[in-house]
Amino acid sequence: MTTTTTMAAAGADPRSAIAPITCDTTGTREKALASLLEQIMDSYSVSDDEKPLADAVEAFLRSKPHLTVHRHGDTVVASTSLGRPRRVVLAGHLDTVPVIDNFPPRWLVPGDPLIREDVAAAHPGERVMWGRGATDMKASDAVFLYLAATLVDPQYDLTYVFYDHEEVAAEKNGLRKVAEAHPDWLAGDFAIIGEPTDCGIEGGCNGTMRFDVVTHGVAAHSARAWMGENAIHKAADVLNRLNSYEPRTITVDGLDYREGLNATLISGGKGTNVIPDECRVHVNYRFAPDKTLPQAKALMMGADAGAELGNGEHVATGGVFEGFGIEMKDESPSARPGMDAPMVVSLAKLVRERTGREPLAKLGWTDVARFSLLGVPAVNLGAGSPLLAHKHDEQIAESELATMAGILEDWLTGRA
Repeated sequence: MTTTTTMAAAGADPRSAIAPITCDTTGTREKALASLLEQIMDSYSVSDDEKPLADAVEAFLRSKPHLTVHRHGDTVVASTSLGRPRRVVLAGHLDTVPVIDNFPPRWLVPGDPLIREDVAAAHPGERVMWGRGATDMKASDAVFLYLAATLVDPQYDLTYVFYDHEEVAAEKNGLRKVAEAHPDWLAGDFAIIGEPTDCGIEGGCNGTMRFDVVTHGVAAHSARAWMGENAIHKAADVLNRLNSYEPRTITVDGLDYREGLNATLISGGKGTNVIPDECRVHVNYRFAPDKTLPQAKALMMGADAGAELGNGEHVATGGVFEGFGIEMKDESPSARPGMDAPMVVSLAKLVRERTGREPLAKLGWTDVARFSLLGVPAVNLGAGSPLLAHKHDEQIAESELATMAGILEDWLTGRA
């Protein structure tokens, strides 16, 4: 018979303040990491509800005398001041995507049917943490909190960043707000973002932009359709252009980035008997780091379309959607991988020795792009599979925390 452990108290408001975070360093590293993961998993922190967890993280970090702590909104930054010649930034977001019947979290013991077959095969006989945020990215957050508590004499000065609103529109992103208001808090020679990578290195990231492609018509009664112009029918050409697009794989600094152009939403019409006068196809373009944001926009709508965030609809003067209306909704630049930076080379060597994993391209967008804009080389390295991020059965084997912690602890202290 298998057992499943539920951690959150039954009937408790998931958005309420959480108990103070603690880290018992008198036992094993594995026990301390598991305890930290339990504590932060127990906090409901869907985007817009990060404050209780941010409060607890801030209090935990302020209890460490070797750290100087700052806070901006619900982003908490803690730094050492040891006079080291170089500084490493370790950054992880506190928020999660909305829950899908996967909160409260649970420890699953071997044999539990909720453990995925692929996870059980890769980690036989292990406990598994199941629940929202397990891989994206509270496991990495737990490792960073453990390092913040225990690394008092590293070979680099360290900055820990725990930020809010990563899973929503860029304008809300806590790291972006700190970069604008307090860029000195993020200064460093190298940064590690704890996005799930199976404890491997994923370099750089694709850029992303989201925009509405708008068609216009003339409203009329559907019984007298010849008196109007059907905007939804006009959207057929938008969909045809999307269907004919052939995604490219582009090699940048030795890593292969796959691009993508897809409709993700469509809306139009005001009634079941009304010829629609407007239709919007929401498009997401993921572009490789061989191009800047302006270059990517030019490919979609022309270099001089004038469509910017918040300035309404503009006609595409060229590109894939030439002739259609465009309204920008969100945009974030790509980041080159920078795999030749000396600190990246040494970390990649250690990761290869410990896991056998070669560096890969990060195909999604991550906040390495923000550090790139600040002139700080950055990579993604985190516990858990990126393929399980946002899934209803999001989960991570317990040993992955120790693997990530061991790599970073040895690299940051120079023991490797």
